[in-house]
Amino acid sequence: MAAKSTQTVEVEGRTLTLSSLGKVMYPETGTTKGDVIAYYTAVAPHLLPYAQGRPVTRKRWVNGVGTAEKPGMVFFQKDVDDTTPDWVERRVIHHRDHDNSYPLLDLPTLVWLAQIAALELHVPQWRFTDAGEPGAPDRMVLDLDPGEGAGLPECVEVAKLVRTALAGRGLETVPVTSGSKGIHLYAPLDGRATSAEIAEVAHELARSLEGDHPDLVISTMKKADRRGKVMLDWSQNNASKTTVAPYSLRGRTKPYVAMPRTWGEITSGRLRQIELGEVMGLIARRGDAAAPLRPTNAG
Repeated sequence: MAAKSTQTVEVEGRTLTLSSLGKVMYPETGTTKGDVIAYYTAVAPHLLPYAQGRPVTRKRWVNGVGTAEKPGMVFFQKDVDDTTPDWVERRVIHHRDHDNSYPLLDLPTLVWLAQIAALELHVPQWRFTDAGEPGAPDRMVLDLDPGEGAGLPECVEVAKLVRTALAGRGLETVPVTSGSKGIHLYAPLDGRATSAEIAEVAHELARSLEGDHPDLVISTMKKADRRGKVMLDWSQNNASKTTVAPYSLRGRTKPYVAMPRTWGEITSGRLRQIELGEVMGLIARRGDAAAPLRPTNAG
């Protein structure tokens, strides 16, 4: 897609002008904006079911992610702004002293966000109701974040502990390599509990695993306590918090992806983060590993 600098395309009846397609977004790999748009277009059938109906917070690297020595400037964006096309569907979240209007994802909006270099897409664990209000969470998430001296092998050990613990509650666990340092673990929910209730269950689980495995697991945010351990972040279940969406790109030095994985991949002993160019081939070989999280009315 990066052969021409500018293209006008039709996406599901919407006209979009795609510009600066040859701009390098990931200098270390030479990945261009055209490559990013092509990726999001290809992966949309798999990404959208896990992000549709949810307010999308965006992280934008307008001039690319830069390098490890000189990171690019990132913009964190919640509200839609005046540059947002009129056809982008949006929903309002009311706060005590202000409102935020968020875009909702469909394919044209996904392509438009890629065009404006919104590389990372973050969503909460709930969807809007038909009345336009925040609904009950339909999934739990736990973020396994390794501290200094720890990495993916330690995250795998914690992931197995979480899987066993959640199985004891009758919950299936879906792993996603985060595209950053660690692993996200999701569990589909029936929508009968509130975000506050799910957050408390996740917090209780994190404290329990910390108590049983104090040399491996920590459940608090204190950086000084995390050397050689995995922080089990339960807080992203709060209604106001978000997690990078499955299949979203990450703004790292390479175009890593928050990639749903099978448990065979997680426990293979060869686990690593997945890059943009590997995603569609992996899906073609073994399908969508996040399928248990797919809402029944999301296609």
